[in-house]
Amino acid sequence: MQDIQVPDERPEESGAQTIDYPPKYQTAPASDNVWLRSLTSLALYLLLGYYIFPSYEMLLLITGIVMFHELGHFLAMKYFRYNDLGIFFIPLLGAYVSGTKREVSQRQSAIILLAGPLPGVFLGIGLYFLDRHLGGIYWGDISLYTTSLLLILLNLLNLLPIYPLDGGQLLNRVFLDEESLVSRIFIFVSVAAMAWFAWHMYSRSGNAFYLALIAFPVMLLLRLRTDARYTAVEKKLEAAGINLDTSYEEMPDEDYWKIRDVLIETQPAFRDLQPGPPYSYSDREDKMMLQVQGSLQRNLIQDVSLPGKILLLLIWIGAFAAPWLLELDLRFFERFR
Repeated sequence: MQDIQVPDERPEESGAQTIDYPPKYQTAPASDNVWLRSLTSLALYLLLGYYIFPSYEMLLLITGIVMFHELGHFLAMKYFRYNDLGIFFIPLLGAYVSGTKREVSQRQSAIILLAGPLPGVFLGIGLYFLDRHLGGIYWGDISLYTTSLLLILLNLLNLLPIYPLDGGQLLNRVFLDEESLVSRIFIFVSVAAMAWFAWHMYSRSGNAFYLALIAFPVMLLLRLRTDARYTAVEKKLEAAGINLDTSYEEMPDEDYWKIRDVLIETQPAFRDLQPGPPYSYSDREDKMMLQVQGSLQRNLIQDVSLPGKILLLLIWIGAFAAPWLLELDLRFFERFR
């Protein structure tokens, strides 16, 4: 009798399908686009400033002070190898340096944050004593004395412990836990302080310029709302077993599309997109890629010891005390009361 061979394994049922995950979305290096946007923002800043400032000399002076300040941040971030660096100007409000880095060090962050205001304060003090030594130096209608004190004033304002000013970011990054309740309370207090200042100055002067400062607390509130959304998304992704403690380059293609599905489900801006499977790129995939990158966790390296924090605190206090310790003539500041 012939033996009948029975196979040990049965073919997979027809319902089991292999999901095809396309490669995660990639874009070409955007360094040229970054600088084009930087120059465009500078042009808009100058155009609007032309109608706000009393003279083009004052406009160029304030713009130069802002650029010198942001260049300090830029060079420090470049030294610590941040990616996609660019300087962006916000009409009426100032400017900021944009850059990305996966592992963020407290020590590096402190240097970057202080690299903006401290050189401006030191330069302002140097120009002040140069003016006292030489006397009567003018550029157009603006004296070297005015230039020096504007450098000191604007950079000391940036060191105030109010978020998102440099001093507020330093306090939040080094002295507070950014993820803690205390940090969130600090940001809400900063929102209230900036809103009160803008309204108080507008009420006293009637200058509509101060109403533009309301943009700062509004942007902060929008950021807090966005952070809350990211927290909800993060919980969903962690529950799905997706590893968020990775870089975009190292993230598996499968995780990209799974994160994308969650973002379509939770983010109103993407509700009209079709989740997978099957998976395919949309005409807004570049924006989706930025959202996916934003959902990945950033590592904060807490490498500032207690003596380091004390040193930073002394530098911080010393910057504010320097104009008085050096007995600078600060009557210029009375006009800003």
